[in-house]
Amino acid sequence: MTPPSPPARSETVEEQIAGVPPERQPRHIAIIMDGNGRWARQRGEPRIAGHRAGVRAVREVVTECARLGLDALTLYSFSSENWKRPVSEVSALMSLYIEYLVKERAELIDNNIRFTQIGRRFGLPSDVLDELDETVNATSACTGMRLVVALNYGSRGEITDAVRAISRAVRDGELDPERIDEDTITRHLYTAGIPDPDLLVRTAGEYRVSNYLLWQISYAELLVTDVLWPDFTVEDLHGAMREYAGRSRRFGALDDD
Repeated sequence: MTPPSPPARSETVEEQIAGVPPERQPRHIAIIMDGNGRWARQRGEPRIAGHRAGVRAVREVVTECARLGLDALTLYSFSSENWKRPVSEVSALMSLYIEYLVKERAELIDNNIRFTQIGRRFGLPSDVLDELDETVNATSACTGMRLVVALNYGSRGEITDAVRAISRAVRDGELDPERIDEDTITRHLYTAGIPDPDLLVRTAGEYRVSNYLLWQISYAELLVTDVLWPDFTVEDLHGAMREYAGRSRRFGALDDD
């Protein structure tokens, strides 16, 4: 009689990312999700099919980052420049955001994920704003990973808004211009209270940051992959984390050796 097989041993988090110890893991990953359109074109499908496939990748990556215990994951979803795209595509994207927010709200809560949107609210459709606000409120008590979605976002616009807010404080006598420092600017950005990214990943092989978190990624490690976003998997995420773990983070200082 064949003895029963021993129960499968569950892998630890470290083993599932090839032994990267917690102290070498990025705490905040920012991603420029590029390549949805090319993915669809390669398959002879409309661009919205690529965006819809990209949502599936978002779901997998968000779930895995929360499981790994990251502090934050920031996704570049729709830039302030993306309004230049065809009206039909923009409309389809907005509908897709609503669909995602409605379908994933309970999943975010179950995974203890707190949802945040950064970017200008002006210009976004009212039904999108309603679902954004509902998701922010519904997840406000969550204490796990912060999921930050950059929607109608542009870093130059963010910095401009911060300068305006600081200028108003100076005008109203609430702030001494001589006391303005880097922390002052950081506190007035959309990302106030969220740690800066340790790792910036861009998919689809493009070597530019596209007006994304320009202030916040000053010391982030940059990683570009040729993988199109809809094809980006948990294994690709783990690979990016391993690449990050192998880099020397000096912040202007010298290596120990």
